[in-house]
Amino acid sequence: MEIWLDYRQLPDGEREVPDGVNRFISNSRLDSEKNIYLSDDKLYIGEHIVGSAITVRDQTSQQRARSLIGSVEWLFLEFENWSMIPIENLIAACEGTPTRIAAVISKPEQANGAGFALERGVDALVVRSEKKMLDAARIVKSQRMEVTIIEQSVHIPNQQKTGISVLKVTSVENGGIAERYCVDTTRLLRLGEGMLVGSSASSFVLVHGETVESEYVPARPFRVNAGPPHAYVCMVDGTTKYLSELKTGDSILLTDTQGVQRHATIGRLKIEQRPMILIRWIDKNNKEGSVYLQQAETVRVVKEDKCLISVTELKKGDEILGWCQNGSRHIGTEISSTVVEK
Repeated sequence: MEIWLDYRQLPDGEREVPDGVNRFISNSRLDSEKNIYLSDDKLYIGEHIVGSAITVRDQTSQQRARSLIGSVEWLFLEFENWSMIPIENLIAACEGTPTRIAAVISKPEQANGAGFALERGVDALVVRSEKKMLDAARIVKSQRMEVTIIEQSVHIPNQQKTGISVLKVTSVENGGIAERYCVDTTRLLRLGEGMLVGSSASSFVLVHGETVESEYVPARPFRVNAGPPHAYVCMVDGTTKYLSELKTGDSILLTDTQGVQRHATIGRLKIEQRPMILIRWIDKNNKEGSVYLQQAETVRVVKEDKCLISVTELKKGDEILGWCQNGSRHIGTEISSTVVEK
């Protein structure tokens, strides 16, 4: 992590660069290799544009900042009203891209929040040339270096490729009453196809579509009876959403028993109060997962042998198909920091 001194409000002249400070930022080009200057919302080093500056005021300006990620080296952020949420959202969006974040802070207590947001933090703290601000930034920089050294000394195995995997059911319990969401798509689901659904953003069960006729209920081959509002589902862009966030026109992922996926558009959501079953499992990463599904014979999951089974027939020890990952998510976006969900 870097520390930048904010000299934009001072007249041009010589700029002191104290120990531990990597760069300084001004409003004009100065003869210093450590100088970054700002002009027309662009960041320059010498004659080269290295980033863009955004003042985050609201959701619109946050989205504007997000749209620049991946296309600039540095994203220089100022805040009309300091808030951790936009910083966390933008850090999550930057993961896996070359874009780094420099954030202006105005109070010493903001240094720790920005420096360790989502266990990763911003890439540069921008502070005024005041002792209390510099001290706070230096402490966070030192702590970040300690964390990096520890992480580099620990062997982290390569993550396994995600795909359909086996979940071992550990319990099937009464789930009370809940608002149950049926997701009706504009596509017809095939036999063996459904949606990945779960109470945790890293462990899902494959809930089969209502493509099978029963003695009492006709098939609804466009529908997945997906569960209550807090459950996660997978979207086409690789993020997750809560069922409560879905709306007509959203694109979701359909998944089959081989892990083959295709997208479908939501035509409507049907929400009703229904009795539920709580299903718990252990996945291949030894993570506990769970899902609430309607207590109905027409709601089915898929056993390891690819045969369908009604949730009302599930029992402890059954092995069913699902999906899991080692990582975590923030606002639906996959991140490498640790999140515990129970």
